[in-house]
Amino acid sequence: MCRHLAYLGPEQPLGRLLVEPAHSLFRQSWAPRRQRYGTVNADGFGVGWYAPGDPAPARYRRAGPIWADLSFTDLARVVRSGAVLAAVRDATLAGADAEAAAAPFASGRWLFSHNGAVAGWPDAAAPLVSALPPVDLLSLQARNDSAFVWALVLHRLRAGDDPAQALGETVRRLAGAAPASRLNLLLTDGDTIAATAWGDTLWYRAESGRGTVVASEPYDDDPLWREVPDRTVLTASRAGVLLAPLKDPAASPALGSARAAASPSSKEPCT
Repeated sequence: MCRHLAYLGPEQPLGRLLVEPAHSLFRQSWAPRRQRYGTVNADGFGVGWYAPGDPAPARYRRAGPIWADLSFTDLARVVRSGAVLAAVRDATLAGADAEAAAAPFASGRWLFSHNGAVAGWPDAAAPLVSALPPVDLLSLQARNDSAFVWALVLHRLRAGDDPAQALGETVRRLAGAAPASRLNLLLTDGDTIAATAWGDTLWYRAESGRGTVVASEPYDDDPLWREVPDRTVLTASRAGVLLAPLKDPAASPALGSARAAASPSSKEPCT
């Protein structure tokens, strides 16, 4: 499993979000409090952020653990942004694709992260391959399931879906093909955040004047944190947070039992 976080609000140093809190994403790389699968997120990390006047985000990614990067805390101390997405990674196959497999993935103005695993990867995803144009398959940013999930989401964004629709429909299709999948997705364009809770924890904190944080788990004990129910899509902007239920394809008894028999349960960490 992985841990990830997105922020929209007043400009502040990256370190104030990612390093300084008592249970920051930095600390979650070795001591997460609510991680259900895996215990250490040491297989890469990344942070993407937006600069004023530039719609395309910058990224800093590495293949190793965040605590071993001697430059990151110094960078995070001085780089400031009002829109951030960051993740620490626990990989199924450590070292595969190096930093190319580390979130956030990016295209144009978008940043994306996947906390979870596609059950039965890669065979379970075969029915969805035809949904992508060949050029998208050939340009996958890595060979892991998270890169494939990102390709599915990006295809829907390019087709005109809004962020919540793109995430929600991708989750429903993946859950239909591989019911045991864990699909907590996180997406931002620097103005909005969209996220899904599907198989693992997701929390948010919204406070006037301090912005909105959406994260796998709270980075402190502030009572403003709220847990997002499972099978939910969240949309956040600087105006507020909206939650909407996601229908589980396995809710049909006949379909659910048939697919459960065909698909092994997944206990893989996020990839």
